[in-house]
Amino acid sequence: MRIYTRSGDKGKTSLIYGKRVAKNDVRVEAYGTCDEANSMIGLALSFLDEKDWPEKDAFLETMHRVQTILFHVGAELATPSDKEVMWKLKQEHIDELEKQIDAWDQELDTLKNFILPSGNSASSALHTARTIARRAERTAIGVGEEVNPLVVSYLNRLSDFLFVAARYVNKQLGGKEIPLHADL
Repeated sequence: MRIYTRSGDKGKTSLIYGKRVAKNDVRVEAYGTCDEANSMIGLALSFLDEKDWPEKDAFLETMHRVQTILFHVGAELATPSDKEVMWKLKQEHIDELEKQIDAWDQELDTLKNFILPSGNSASSALHTARTIARRAERTAIGVGEEVNPLVVSYLNRLSDFLFVAARYVNKQLGGKEIPLHADL
């Protein structure tokens, strides 16, 4: 199978089931932004290759599951509203994120003020993934009422999850959280 098809050379791409739309269609922007967030999560995880802590394998397993679900969220966004979604997001996927957020949060110091994205490469990349997930959420909202409302909820919760994941990794690797100073 060839990687390139040349079918998009004139600014069109195919949604699932073959419907052709402009590459700047809001649906393409939404699933493309999910892909971008997923790639940034992958980059963050690559920074952990040489790192170790007792719960690292469980952390990676959780993150790979999130990446897989996020891939499917993108596929759901890439499905035209008049077609059946092959894999549909469920409330249980949002519940999984919330359960993990709560578990990691219990291990973290309580925030007393905002923090700057920082600490180490992995946590900084997770903070970047968080901001991309927020953009994916905003873009998915732009698709309109035909989007499964759980998609928007999942992307919203995903950004919270990535924030806590960034803090969790930072703590595991001994990174320093830099508080935001309001007195400029």
